[in-house]
Amino acid sequence: MVLSTLFKFLYPPPPSLFITTMSFISFASLANAGFSEIKGKNMQYSKFSGTTKIENDEKKARIDSKKGMLLLYSPAFLAVISSFAIFPYDDLRFALVCSALTIHFFKRVLEVLFVHKYSGSMDIEATIVISSSYFLSTVTMIYCQHLTQGLPEPSIDLRYGGFIIFLVGIIGNFYHHILLSNLRTKGEKEYKIPQGGLFDFAICPHYLFEILIFVGISCTSQTLYAISFTLGTALYLMGRSIATRRWYKSKFDDFPKAIKALIPYIF
Repeated sequence: MVLSTLFKFLYPPPPSLFITTMSFISFASLANAGFSEIKGKNMQYSKFSGTTKIENDEKKARIDSKKGMLLLYSPAFLAVISSFAIFPYDDLRFALVCSALTIHFFKRVLEVLFVHKYSGSMDIEATIVISSSYFLSTVTMIYCQHLTQGLPEPSIDLRYGGFIIFLVGIIGNFYHHILLSNLRTKGEKEYKIPQGGLFDFAICPHYLFEILIFVGISCTSQTLYAISFTLGTALYLMGRSIATRRWYKSKFDDFPKAIKALIPYIF
């Protein structure tokens, strides 16, 4: 009965060992990364870059942070752009999913180039691992959506509501990234406590809206892989937000105790 109810919302899993394996790996690896963030084993980018003894090893190859962040997002962006040429005759749902992924990664690239202010460098090894993960998960999501062509539609259609949720997530995420960028004037490298928008209530509202981005993509896609990736991403960003709040508390004695990690007033 649970499965019959579930498949009212989802396409049946395709008979693909690759998709089945990637569904498990994506969820498990992202969830594990989230728990690692809580335990203090932070993924080495942004403010956590170079926070461990290993990352401070002078023998480690490093790359300028701005170039590193471009390397994170560019392969996935090129992959999703290519999908329109590789699968030109797929249906409207496929086009919506790929359009959402295109908007997401194009926004990321534009933010790296024109919005975010970077200081320091990133470990090349960690950068390549993260970039490969973005690329592989994007390719998998596209391929999984392609495999739904010709299958009966889920009886409960979420694609349009999902795309609206995606747009809310994109706008909210971009707005809070602008607020973060405006904290620093030209030439400044020091971190400050974010203010404005939902930053007055949670330290990582941009992560909350990023979760909404992928919830929207999942509802638009209605595939098991998209759902598993979104759940894993949510767990990772929850862990990352806890680590971020802990970091701000350690750096600023005046950090407001009432500010939550991810969800205002709740978490």
